[in-house]
Amino acid sequence: MFPTHRPRRLRQNPVLRSMVRETRLGRENLVFPMFAVPGKGVRQEIGSMPGNYRFSVDQLVEEAKRVAALGIPAVLLFGIPESKDEQATGAWTEDGIVQQATRALKKQVSSLQVFTDVCLCEYTSHGHCGIVSPEACGGRGGVLNDETLELLAKTAVSHAQAGADLVAPSDMMDGRVAAIREALDETGFVDTPIMSYAAKYASGFYGPFREAAESTPQFGDRSGYQMDAGNGREAMFEMELDFAEGADILMVKPALAYLDILAAARDRFEVPLAAYQVSGEYSMIVAAARQGWIDEERIMMESLLAIRRAGADIILTYFAPQAAKLLK
Repeated sequence: MFPTHRPRRLRQNPVLRSMVRETRLGRENLVFPMFAVPGKGVRQEIGSMPGNYRFSVDQLVEEAKRVAALGIPAVLLFGIPESKDEQATGAWTEDGIVQQATRALKKQVSSLQVFTDVCLCEYTSHGHCGIVSPEACGGRGGVLNDETLELLAKTAVSHAQAGADLVAPSDMMDGRVAAIREALDETGFVDTPIMSYAAKYASGFYGPFREAAESTPQFGDRSGYQMDAGNGREAMFEMELDFAEGADILMVKPALAYLDILAAARDRFEVPLAAYQVSGEYSMIVAAARQGWIDEERIMMESLLAIRRAGADIILTYFAPQAAKLLK
């Protein structure tokens, strides 16, 4: 006798398949990362991320209007300053590029939520995520953790003062969520949420982003403070620490190669989870599609649905405009 249950019965047509679909992807799940640069009239395509651009503030506003019209609820801002120094001054100064872009967006695209990346790597002359010293890491040299926290807190406050709806620390310094939460609360921004890059891995998938943000380290790498790819239990510990320090949303980065981490976090935490489909993930799909090896739209939507299925409430992706058009 053939088994009574035949799962194919509910796959016979698109209507039935849609009715029993377990996981759904909507435009409300998407956040579009954008890069702001000094100048005027700048719309410069990023060579390793086709279809993505560095924008001067005026052009970023125009692009953001199109993003909002597609039903995408939020953007994540990164900034490339005019000059860099060892103290990452451009990250926290009142007239920094992200601060300028945030004020412009809140004034001219008020329906859009503005999230800001809080890190120092785009602003330091050496490309690392904090203050560098030869005395750090037991005399081996590297990033000073505690001294960096003060600058991260100053950066987050400056973003909030410019109108940011949410700040997103991505540096992976120990204790940075607590330092930022305390600084925000002390300056009157008790309602500004923190989306922590809680489980951020030292990954090879960030290559195209480093071109986009001009943030490649001038020496060494970031494996001394970002997570090792082989560690899963440590990711849960990192997320627990950030949650205890006051993070409102916990993020896993990258997304596709770390879906197991995302799924484990979904089982463990009740707070909203985010996942970042990073530049390398985006660029691989686009490059393969341009070779005719895959269907870009199909793989794009399949990958986003997989991230959603693994547990992400929020997906940060460079595919957000293309996906939103299909979802609309």
